[in-house]
Amino acid sequence: MTTIIDDLKKNKILGLLKNEKRIDSRGFLEPRSMTIDIDVIQKANGSARIELGNTSVIAGVKIQPDKPFPDLGDKGIFICTAEILPLAHPDIEPGPPGEDVIELARVVDRGIRETSMLDLSKLVLEKNKSVIGIFVDNSITNCDGNLFDACSYASTAAILSSNLPTWKLENEQPVLVEDQESIIPITTIPVSVTMGILNDYIVVDPNADEWECMDARITMITNSDGNICALQKGGSGSVTYDQLKECSQIAISIGPKIRKILKQYQIDN
Repeated sequence: MTTIIDDLKKNKILGLLKNEKRIDSRGFLEPRSMTIDIDVIQKANGSARIELGNTSVIAGVKIQPDKPFPDLGDKGIFICTAEILPLAHPDIEPGPPGEDVIELARVVDRGIRETSMLDLSKLVLEKNKSVIGIFVDNSITNCDGNLFDACSYASTAAILSSNLPTWKLENEQPVLVEDQESIIPITTIPVSVTMGILNDYIVVDPNADEWECMDARITMITNSDGNICALQKGGSGSVTYDQLKECSQIAISIGPKIRKILKQYQIDN
């Protein structure tokens, strides 16, 4: 029965696409509406709640001293994680993250890292000994498709709205300087754009129904200069060169619109 229902749903979606329509009445290249609330977690250094359509994500930022990675003693640390809460979807169960959640966290992490959003060289207390770590945790509270973009926007907004605590070294140990904060060293604002491919059709920001039926997906992350810095392909279907080229143009064109929204939450120097 499940297979029949899935086939019927896919046939309905494809039928609409042939008539240049989507199941939720959006244009092919139209992302869902997005709302952003910041400072939603009081004990975090920064936080943001994103609602992308009916997909909802809360991201929290924790900033603290840490030891540098062995081969990156002259740079601070950035790590991004993701978790889908059991209440977010009927199929989600408690337990260790599955492959899809691990991929989600890695794609969001890589998008921020590869665009060099954070100048990690400015997060060093003492080279090879002590640095500042920025850790972002994404909690998905409602799944309605395209967690990649939702988590990326939540993480980015949370970082942009965070203050950087100040530490000084005393006897080679970092000590927090009370009531003294600075601005996180931001160099660019990454924007993730995920596109679903259904037969020969490309749709931006697939909702849950489209996500279940698409043949393949492409996530591209651009920086503020409009350069594509990271890419992730998923799904069992293939992607042609022409489709990849079209996806690139779409990601570059949509980037500034989303970036303008995110930039509103950046703490000024």
